Amino acid sequence: MTLLIGTAGVPSSSRGRDTLLGIERIKAIGLGAMEVEWVRGLRMSDELASKVNKLAKHLDVKLTGHGPYWINLNASEKEKFEQSKQRVLKTARTGFKCGCTSVTFHTAYYMKQEPKVVYEKLKKILKDICKTLENEGTKVKISLETTGKESQFGTVNEILSLSQEIDMIGICVDFAHVFARSIGKINSYDQFREILVKIENKLGKKAIKNMHIHLSGIEYGNTGERNHLFLEQSKLNYKDVLRALKDFKAEGILITESPDPQADALLVQRVYRSL
Repeated sequence: MTLLIGTAGVPSSSRGRDTLLGIERIKAIGLGAMEVEWVRGLRMSDELASKVNKLAKHLDVKLTGHGPYWINLNASEKEKFEQSKQRVLKTARTGFKCGCTSVTFHTAYYMKQEPKVVYEKLKKILKDICKTLENEGTKVKISLETTGKESQFGTVNEILSLSQEIDMIGICVDFAHVFARSIGKINSYDQFREILVKIENKLGKKAIKNMHIHLSGIEYGNTGERNHLFLEQSKLNYKDVLRALKDFKAEGILITESPDPQADALLVQRVYRSL
C-alpha cells in the first residue's frame, strides 16, 4: 500500500450522503480512501456494513472508521463510562464488518486527574476491550487519535506507550491536533519527521507502512484546538507534513478533515504527488 488520500465521510460532490454512494464517488474523483464517519452516533446495520465492505473491495477503495464523539473512557459516572465502552466496542465491530483497516476515536479526558493515573486506568480498560474483541474474532486495529486539547488524553507519547503494551492498539496521528496542542510550536519538517521516527522506533517499520493519519487546517487558542479550517486558511505547515511523510516512505491512509474534506483531499493528493 502506498499513501492513499481520502475524505472524512462522504465526499461533498456525492449525489447522496449514503456511504455506498460515497465510496463510488471516491473512486470516480480519483481518491483512494474514505473514513466512515460515525461521529454523531453509530446506527449502521450489519447488512449495510456487509454491502460497504463488498463495494469497497470491488472498487479498491480503502476504508477507516471514526467512532462517536461521545466517548470518554475516563468518565466518573458509571453510566457514561459504560456507554463509552459500548461505543468503542460497536465502532470496532462495525468497522471490522465494513472492512476498515483501522478505526479511531478520541479516547478520554483527564478530568483534572494526573496524566499517569489516567494512563494506567485506560491501559486496563483498553486491555479488557481488546480481549473481548479478540475472543469474538473482531480483528481491526484500534488507532487512538492524537488529540488537540490540553484537557484530552492523547499525546503522541501516551498513545505510543499504550500501543507498545496492547497489541490491537495503534496510533492515528492527527497532525493538526499535534500542532494545535503545542500552541503552534510543532510546525516544521524536522518536528514532523521526529514524530515518524518515534513511531518507527516504538512500533517498528510495520507501523510506518500501515499508518492512519488525519490532516486539516486548524485554529487554536491558549489551551489547544478550537475548530478545523481549510488547509490554506491555517498556519499549519501542511506541505512539510507531506514532505516528511514522503521522504520517510510512509504508507497507509491519510484522511482530510477540513470543512470540505473533498476539496482538501484533492489538494493534498496534488501536492503530495508533486513532491
